[in-house]
Amino acid sequence: MFNVRRIATVALLSGMALVVTATPAFAHARLIASDPAENAAVAAPPQQISLTFNEPVTPVENGITVTGSEGAAWTVGVPSVAGAVITVPVQPAGPAGPYTLSYRVTSSDGDPVTGDVPFTLAVAATTTTTTTTTTTTTTTTTTATEPTTSTPPDAAPPAEDDSGLPVWVWIVGGIVVVAALVLGIRLARRSGS
Repeated sequence: MFNVRRIATVALLSGMALVVTATPAFAHARLIASDPAENAAVAAPPQQISLTFNEPVTPVENGITVTGSEGAAWTVGVPSVAGAVITVPVQPAGPAGPYTLSYRVTSSDGDPVTGDVPFTLAVAATTTTTTTTTTTTTTTTTTATEPTTSTPPDAAPPAEDDSGLPVWVWIVGGIVVVAALVLGIRLARRSGS
């Protein structure tokens, strides 16, 4: 005679084993290092930033920004990618204080990956002003050119929660558990007849 509790226990353990073994194979890309590092106190404004992921990723257009207090936004150049490392030239601008490096990339499975890296700049980042002076015998002309700063891109959509399991794993696990229970009940009824 079959014991329904025993079958239910086996079904539950089988479902849990499926979920646990499926998790590593379907994990999303995640940030494993950055420069500046998370919560770092940066002594001088950097000329470039880098993001290192656990797998190769692709940056999206306007997906990397650096913003600070008082509306400070750094000019961010074109990212270069070497495997799982993204390096981006930057032109810092703004006062000393807290800044946030925000990123949005696409993982190798096509899923968006977003996040923020907070850090503190110890000294103000000053912008350079180029002054060109032309002198003639009768006139002097001075032209000042300010570098342009990029405006932050539109707010990125909310980040996909990459800390949990994909929904399909829960669905498959639930189906396995229900199927095992139904099979156990049928076998228990047959053996009782």
